[in-house]
Amino acid sequence: MAEHDGQVVIVTGAATGIGRATAELLAARGAKVVAADINREALAWADSAEGVIGASCDVTSEADNDALAALAVDTFGGLHGAVLNAGRSGTGGNILDATMERFDEIMDVNVRGVALGIRAAGRVMRTGVGGSIAVTGSTSGHRADPNLWSYNASKAAVLNIVRASAVDLGVFGIRVNAVCPGPTHTPMTDVFDERPELYEAMRRRLARGRWAEPDELAEAFSFLIGDRSRAMTGSIVDVDGGVGANNGQFNPPQATDAPPTPRTF
Repeated sequence: MAEHDGQVVIVTGAATGIGRATAELLAARGAKVVAADINREALAWADSAEGVIGASCDVTSEADNDALAALAVDTFGGLHGAVLNAGRSGTGGNILDATMERFDEIMDVNVRGVALGIRAAGRVMRTGVGGSIAVTGSTSGHRADPNLWSYNASKAAVLNIVRASAVDLGVFGIRVNAVCPGPTHTPMTDVFDERPELYEAMRRRLARGRWAEPDELAEAFSFLIGDRSRAMTGSIVDVDGGVGANNGQFNPPQATDAPPTPRTF
């Protein structure tokens, strides 16, 4: 029996990157998946994937989140899990110079979107047998980065929404956890193709010596959505290549024969 047989799971931000990798992995392990993204055209992959349906969703809209949960029930007969992965990155400058409009945009997607996703999925789950919600946080929610104050604030808020929701929803049999990625190869990080020196500087801070791949993050989400993590709720799981283990004063040691591009250990 596959690990996720019988589960119906929503995955937001599923067009590319970590969201797509997670949706594909859950489906491969037996789940029925509603893959959602604001860009419906980018979900073309879902239209031919077994056990997956694609759906358009603006996570900042309460109506869209409610409709997504209803679609899962109407199509597959229930809702047992949700991976709330949709989010926005952004720089925008320091707190003295960045626009508050940019701050509002990031908070709207990253914080309001998560809150609405938990509400919509949780309201369905509490009428059934409970379920598991896993949210994409970030190592940037633990500590600060230069010129990323609005993103830092949003991801810190996400982590405490996860903790607070876990406390509130445990009585309904609903678990809420978060995964905090470190540097990961996704379309969102393709901007580093134009900044190879910054890419390399970030790589040097990783104890693993390389950036992560989306399928590696998908494994963490699979674990949290599945029954093996049934004793976990309110947990913040760092899947960050060891960047958070270092206090930042010195770079970790590197293999002397390391090639210039990230390698797989």
